[in-house]
Amino acid sequence: MPETKLIAERIRLQQAQLGHAAWKKWGPYLSERQWGTVREDYSENGSAWDYFSHDQARSRAYRWGEDGLAGFSDDKQFLCFSLALWNGNDPILKERLFGLTNNEGNHGEDVKEYYFYLDSTPTHSFMKYLYKYPQGAFPYADLVNTNRARTRTQQEYELIDTGVFDEDRYFDVFVEYAKKTPEDILIQITVCNRASHAATIHVLPQLCFRNTWSWTPNALKPRMREGDEPRELSVVIAEHAQLGVRHFYCDQPVPLLFTENETNNERLFQKRGSSPFVKDAFHNYLIHHRKELVNPEQTGTKAAAHYELTVPAKGESVIRLRLLNPESSIPGVVVDDAKTAPFGKDYERTFKTRREEADQFYAELTPSAATDDERRVLRQGLAGMLWSKQYYYFELDSWLSDHGHAPLRGKMKPGTRNANWFHMVNDDIISMPDKWEYPWYAAWDLAFHTIALDAVDPDFAKQQLLLVLREVYLHPNGQIPAYEWNFGDVNPPVHSFAALFTYNADKALRGKGDLDFLKHVFQKLLLNFSWWANRKDPQGRNLFEGGFLGLDNIGVFDRSAPLPTGGYMEQADGTAWMALFCQNMLEISLELAQTDSSYEELAMKFVEHFFWIAGSMDRIGENRDELWDEEDGFFYDVLHFPNGEAMRLKVRSMVGLLPLCAATVIPEKYLTRFPRLRDRAAEFLRRRPELTVNIHPPDKPGYDGRHLLAVCNEDKLRRILTRMLDEARFLGPHGIRSLSRWHLDHPYEFDVHGDRYSVQYQPAESTTRMFGGNSNWRGPVWFPINLLIIRALLQFYSYYGDSFQIECPTGSGRKMSLWEVAREISRRLVSTFLRNPDGRRPVYGHTAKFQNDPYWRDLILFYEYFHGDNGAGIGASHQTGWTGVASRLIQLCHRDGAAFLRSAPREAVHKAATYSGVEG
Repeated sequence: MPETKLIAERIRLQQAQLGHAAWKKWGPYLSERQWGTVREDYSENGSAWDYFSHDQARSRAYRWGEDGLAGFSDDKQFLCFSLALWNGNDPILKERLFGLTNNEGNHGEDVKEYYFYLDSTPTHSFMKYLYKYPQGAFPYADLVNTNRARTRTQQEYELIDTGVFDEDRYFDVFVEYAKKTPEDILIQITVCNRASHAATIHVLPQLCFRNTWSWTPNALKPRMREGDEPRELSVVIAEHAQLGVRHFYCDQPVPLLFTENETNNERLFQKRGSSPFVKDAFHNYLIHHRKELVNPEQTGTKAAAHYELTVPAKGESVIRLRLLNPESSIPGVVVDDAKTAPFGKDYERTFKTRREEADQFYAELTPSAATDDERRVLRQGLAGMLWSKQYYYFELDSWLSDHGHAPLRGKMKPGTRNANWFHMVNDDIISMPDKWEYPWYAAWDLAFHTIALDAVDPDFAKQQLLLVLREVYLHPNGQIPAYEWNFGDVNPPVHSFAALFTYNADKALRGKGDLDFLKHVFQKLLLNFSWWANRKDPQGRNLFEGGFLGLDNIGVFDRSAPLPTGGYMEQADGTAWMALFCQNMLEISLELAQTDSSYEELAMKFVEHFFWIAGSMDRIGENRDELWDEEDGFFYDVLHFPNGEAMRLKVRSMVGLLPLCAATVIPEKYLTRFPRLRDRAAEFLRRRPELTVNIHPPDKPGYDGRHLLAVCNEDKLRRILTRMLDEARFLGPHGIRSLSRWHLDHPYEFDVHGDRYSVQYQPAESTTRMFGGNSNWRGPVWFPINLLIIRALLQFYSYYGDSFQIECPTGSGRKMSLWEVAREISRRLVSTFLRNPDGRRPVYGHTAKFQNDPYWRDLILFYEYFHGDNGAGIGASHQTGWTGVASRLIQLCHRDGAAFLRSAPREAVHKAATYSGVEG
């Protein structure tokens, strides 16, 4: 096979990184949903889900972004391509995804569509998407009414439950993209009729300009118009002052429809608009036969080509399109004259070449011993990560001012959402947790995204970590913005962990680390660390409150709200996160100190701070106000009452497992290289011996002379692992549960002023509306926390080697090293998506069509979380974001423990997860 083909995508990545060719300028940057988001919420009461509804979305112009099916746009979302469909029966032209808002679903908001991200390269030189479209009327009202009528103890009512896919009465609509050059984009739509009878479908490939003119005085309005040549095709010419000119070719002379991407004021607000040609014109043109509502002059800011296809039974029809800049060229690349022959010989050749190059790119990432099913899961997982990039635009000062809050201009409106974040200007491509469920970024999700993204695009992973640390994101006080609903909420501090992982991965790949990246991250994270130390340890005890920490309903109380008991709560997870934060910052400073001695002083700061935190979690003697419970052998949150008394909240959850994760191996070479640091640390511990009495002894060498910084000494490690690896408690068939299954029959209950608070094991959907969403941390398996547990096990293994053996599962009599335990947990997690011996994928539970149908069973959805007992997908169905780390775990399952142990430990997850085809 020619060498150029083997490395073609990596060449494109390098060209993009160096600025030689803008291969990433165009991509899947269009949201699957913009309606119902905080950015579009201009209500008085902050009810985003209700203010801008799905029903309004077809008629109402967006202020901050666009959405669409299988969407594609430039990196500023000036020009957007998407798909519109009509089956002849729907009451609505299908232009965007439908789902329930938070108040409509019995388990919160949820998309009620089936779509799949099948493939993507990191430069989006090749991409593939599938949308399953029923041939009968889409059951909008049935989905809303049935879910509203169900209680929180009942399952969600899904689209497949309505019967619209029975007898295969649906279309599979595949959308593929292939870039000939960075500015020459080929699009192919294949409509497959799965029914046993011919069926008609209207397919409208659409272009629209994001509306940037309605909110900006004197803004220059872009235009689209019908092109004159070539006559045997249909052509739209789009002209934009900043983007330039683009030609959009259709493979046959089909009707072209034009309108304006502007609000239909008459329909929504009973007001006369400035033009009869508005955003919902194509809907009215097709469904209500209102031909006069499209512009007869064939011009506007939104255009569509109208294909009416009758697809034979079990057959397919193909539409070919091409979007290009007629003036662009790339040095050294010969391009057919696409302006005169846009569907000439190079069209199919380009698709064939890009598909082959995508295959070669993923073959390099996939362990040679992986099964075909593992290969499928790995590739679709990473494709989902790449498809979930989105252009995100939010200028807070303007948005707050529109809401009557502009403190620097003397306008104050108490209660305004995100009122203290007026410095923020977000105008970037951001990796999203889910482009429907969460069409906005979330800080700790984003950190985990980079672990998966690093496998395919290390530079993008680094860029994403730097993004939220920029001055237009990071608060001046050092806080990282949490998420759009409340930027001031508290997510776990995992950016240092992700930055260290990405740095070490980059160093292993290229032979040297990106020190500029590491320095920049470190400096900004110093600000964030100070924010945590100053804001979340108000008692000065090195025990942290944290609050919400992204874990929704994990505890007895809503941890973001004032406690019903009064007083305050010190959190085992918040404190463990900070211990890990110290360790990560220590590792980064040691790496930087090798070339800049000034970082050695900062390394000492984090050595000391780690010991202060670790020593505070379990002090000398038995104390009611410490996090470790010696009798139970577990960590708990501690509730402090206003009268000074304290008690542990004995909920056996991942809150008590997270202290395991505060474990980091320090190679002997650092102690040799930095003797002054070694001596100062020894002197500090000599003065403060009480800090290390109940933690792992830092001066005790392990395998290959390595030293271990860990909250848990060997006794604590064994006691916690014995509980964690018990299948009747934490260890489920598909990973570590977020709450011990013991609480199924032994719920934890707490009475306050006559009110009873209870925490019970719930393996699937939550029955409590704490935080109001569909998340549940009271039993299901969550991939990000499992990843951190695996990382910790690998760190401990790097220190203990094979000398530390433990029963896994507990009580089985089967002894394992910690490497084997880490792989066992990884195997269980990955098995969620793989076919079992019966041919069924646990992720799809009892849904027969997904399990048995040849057109469904190999399509993988990466859910938000998973049933603690059977692995069925729960919550958001496309949260490939942090669940995408499953692709990394497949790589880990095919690594060799002995080779890992011999390697000098830098970042254990990276060492184990990265697959390069060579061991050691």
